[in-house]
Amino acid sequence: MKVKNLHFVFIILMLILVLRFQRISDIAVMIYTFVISLFQKFSETLSLINLSLIDNFVSFILLIILILYLVPKGKSRLLLNKTVSLTSIVIIMLFTFFIFAPVVSTTDSDYQNDIGISKLLPPFSEVKLLQQVNENSNGSDFVALRNRFLNENSIYIDSIKKIGDDYFYFQKEVQTVADRSKIKFKDNEPVVNSRFFILGTDEFGRDIFSRLVYGTRISMVVGLGAVLVSFLIGIGFGFLSGYSGRFLDTLLNRFTDMFLSIPVIFLIILILTFFGNSIFTIIFILGFSGWMSLFKIVRSEVISIKQKDFFITASKIGLPDYKLLMNEILPIIIAPVVVNLVFQYGNVILAEAALSYLGLGTGLNYPSWGGMIEAGQEYLSQAWWMIFFPGFALILTLFTANNLGRELNQFFNPRISK
Repeated sequence: MKVKNLHFVFIILMLILVLRFQRISDIAVMIYTFVISLFQKFSETLSLINLSLIDNFVSFILLIILILYLVPKGKSRLLLNKTVSLTSIVIIMLFTFFIFAPVVSTTDSDYQNDIGISKLLPPFSEVKLLQQVNENSNGSDFVALRNRFLNENSIYIDSIKKIGDDYFYFQKEVQTVADRSKIKFKDNEPVVNSRFFILGTDEFGRDIFSRLVYGTRISMVVGLGAVLVSFLIGIGFGFLSGYSGRFLDTLLNRFTDMFLSIPVIFLIILILTFFGNSIFTIIFILGFSGWMSLFKIVRSEVISIKQKDFFITASKIGLPDYKLLMNEILPIIIAPVVVNLVFQYGNVILAEAALSYLGLGTGLNYPSWGGMIEAGQEYLSQAWWMIFFPGFALILTLFTANNLGRELNQFFNPRISK
């Protein structure tokens, strides 16, 4: 029996349900209390909503919808019915991290605590957490649940010991007396949990796995956004150049050649100097610097198509330019355009990682694979995992994008030898 993409997606969903059952249950209770609270204190409840809560709610709802969609019928749609491959596995994992990041990773990507204990921990490390009582967290209403859910209140410790009537916890052989009023107790014993770092931690004690998951979001958002910008500019200029001809064609060609002659990195640095390095600026810059190849493809195809009888007829009956593009041009040139955009996507991800490595990327507000690699180079002899895992994710993503582009090219052009 061949394993299909549908089966792999189902396995991933079941693993998320099993491994993150407590997290999913907490989100479900949060949503329930949120709905109840809306009917009781509408304006006050809405004021407590932030992006983190919305992210968790949306991920939970999408997870349930996807499970309900796949489980009852057991049927697939589109590409889910194809046999699983390395390319499809990576794509499924990337979208899993992108959509279900708050569920897959139970800690914030920037969360750090007691660096002396948590920094530079190797993969498969585990630390103990002494749970403290959150302020204003008593009760089961939405406010209390929100505080407990968003505000983690724990101390990383090596061990805890009761001496007389007091409890002492140890951090790297440093002994500290615990404040009983701030410690959470269960059955007259302090609540001590544990946290597992599957990929280790960085120099600030942040979870590498969590940063890798949320870094996937940044790479995909920047990649898809920049590709969309390139698509709009390349399609628009290419159609105008090929359809209009003469002066406008010459002007746009010279304009494109000018951009092709300028090293992209200098153009990017110049624009960043004026507009800063926000995520929207990076998307626009990378999209604006990659439309030229698509322009050449669209222009040559439009020049060829506009000589065809069907296009001449459509033009003669008075169809506006945008309908000529959408109805007559795009359906024919969609194959080379899609292949070009897939290759462009890989280039954009690499460019974003390079910019983040140089400190010119999305800034410190978002985890980035390139930024993680840059931070890890100072600790290469002490913490190889800081570079290895984001570097491996970057290489695997680039390989998948290029391989997908080749597969699409072979699909649209069967005569091309594999």
